Amino acid sequence: MSEATLRVALVGNPNCGKTALFNQLTGSRQKVANYAGVTVERKEGRVYTPAGRIIQLLDLPGAYSFDAASPDEEITRDICHGRYPGEAAPDLLVCVADATNLRLHLRFVLEVQRLGRPMVVALNMMDAARKRGVRIDIDELQRRLGVPVIETVAVRRNGAADLVAKLDSHELPPAPPALPADADLHIAVREILLATVSMPSRTGRIDDALDRIVLHPVAGLAILAVLMFLIFQAVFSWATPLTDGIDAGITALGTLVTQSMPEGVLKSLLVNGVFVGLGTVLVFLPLILILFFFILVLEESGYLPRAAFLLDRMMYGVGLTGRAFIPLLSSFACAIPGIMATRSIQDPRDRLTTILVAPLMTCSARLPVYALLIAAFIPRETVWGLFNLQGIVLFALYFAGIISALIVAAVMKYVRRDKSEHTLLMELPSYRLPNPRDVAIGLKDRAMIFLKRVGGIIFTLIVLLWVLSSFPGAPEGATLPPIDYSLAGMIGHFLQPLFAPIGFGWQICVALIPGLAAREVAVSALGTVYAMSGPTDTVSLQLGHVIAQQWSLATALSLLAWYVFAPQCLSTLAIIRRETGSWKIVAVAAGYLFALAYAASFITFRIAGALT
Repeated sequence: MSEATLRVALVGNPNCGKTALFNQLTGSRQKVANYAGVTVERKEGRVYTPAGRIIQLLDLPGAYSFDAASPDEEITRDICHGRYPGEAAPDLLVCVADATNLRLHLRFVLEVQRLGRPMVVALNMMDAARKRGVRIDIDELQRRLGVPVIETVAVRRNGAADLVAKLDSHELPPAPPALPADADLHIAVREILLATVSMPSRTGRIDDALDRIVLHPVAGLAILAVLMFLIFQAVFSWATPLTDGIDAGITALGTLVTQSMPEGVLKSLLVNGVFVGLGTVLVFLPLILILFFFILVLEESGYLPRAAFLLDRMMYGVGLTGRAFIPLLSSFACAIPGIMATRSIQDPRDRLTTILVAPLMTCSARLPVYALLIAAFIPRETVWGLFNLQGIVLFALYFAGIISALIVAAVMKYVRRDKSEHTLLMELPSYRLPNPRDVAIGLKDRAMIFLKRVGGIIFTLIVLLWVLSSFPGAPEGATLPPIDYSLAGMIGHFLQPLFAPIGFGWQICVALIPGLAAREVAVSALGTVYAMSGPTDTVSLQLGHVIAQQWSLATALSLLAWYVFAPQCLSTLAIIRRETGSWKIVAVAAGYLFALAYAASFITFRIAGALT
């Protein structure tokens, strides 16, 4: 490390605004990865100060205490102590505390102070504290803590300028005087609060007024249901022009690249593999980003912990807890971070139940399949002159996943006959307007994750599927399309008897196999299979039109039912193994999901077939 580079770690309780401060300081100069050997997220970025200093900034996982109760807290503790393998000790710790809730956050500040390392306290959300009438004697707080205290407003432009100026100085603050090891932190916090903080009430008037509505047992649930319904309406309504534009662009690009190429293996790979495969996946990026936009806004606003609190009683009745809400909501993005987020659930049985039902939440990888089938088979009509019919169907599919998770959890509770007592302690942060910068960075990260999957594993699987679909080729005198004689065709025809009772043709059987690695690949696989099944002059990226002509409505509905419960991708099964340490749990998860998917598809196919 050069003399001009300073290694700084941000630490603090969850909901203190630490990540917003990290985004304010680093902007787009940040990268996200995992710590070696674990699934805990690691964020690091660079800050260039006015004096030309380079600051390497590390955003550590949120922690309530160094008495670690989760892998996240263990990593934060070990890095702060300078003993995490492969991670250099920070030169300076910036402990972020919520100025509106020092009663909770000061305890962790004192724990960090006990380390005896150079540190600065960033007193965040000072604007909200002043609006609430909270007065803090900064000078007295600095004197009692023995460390610099800097006011910050992470969501405001230049709201961290004073902190940057402090970091820009070429002298580190001295190590603070540590409290005695036997000192009672609760007493120390109370004494500091009495000497430095004056507040009219523990909570803000606006928070109280909103909570009387949002946390009402009837009105609150109605608001949550309406919010979810409107979100799924927007996913289809807003995304249509964007997906149409991407589709047209990929079609034009494919034509431009391949129109002058001679017929042969390379042109077949590009036309039937690359452009058909990637094109049928990329068009769903707008839908995924719109869904994540709403999730990020709800998270930034402080609403999600309240939704968890609101749902606690209902979820406990089926064997879950309110703490399971955020892991399950995270599973709408992907089951992997959702399963990882169950570490916040302390009861082992509650955590295991949440892990097993998290895959039933409709992850973003299912969205391309849903969007393809809904657009192909559900009319683009308006219901009651207001609601989009396709959006209603999408909401129903998400709702089916949620109800299924609750039913499975209730069955597990009955099987284990759990009669334990239950309490829920949860911090409810103040309401705040979402910061556009943080929302934009979150959307950028989600887009990059999706595009990396498209450019990595999905592209690899598409090329592999094209190879399986192209070789060994049709024999002389063949009367069927060449793909019927390929390895992919042989695999599809071999599996078809198993899936025929639920209405799946051999083409769907072929698509299900790469879908085990990544569900989005099922769409591109169908595109490749159907492109190579027809005459070359009819090859088109409009997969929806092809399946609408060749499938029955019963088959389409059966496939939708399959993907409500679809057996998890291999990455999810791997993370279940890592989090539980049990292959038996992995087998249980895969087995019950396959059984549910098959049963739901069978019932759907038979009923739809009888009605249509």
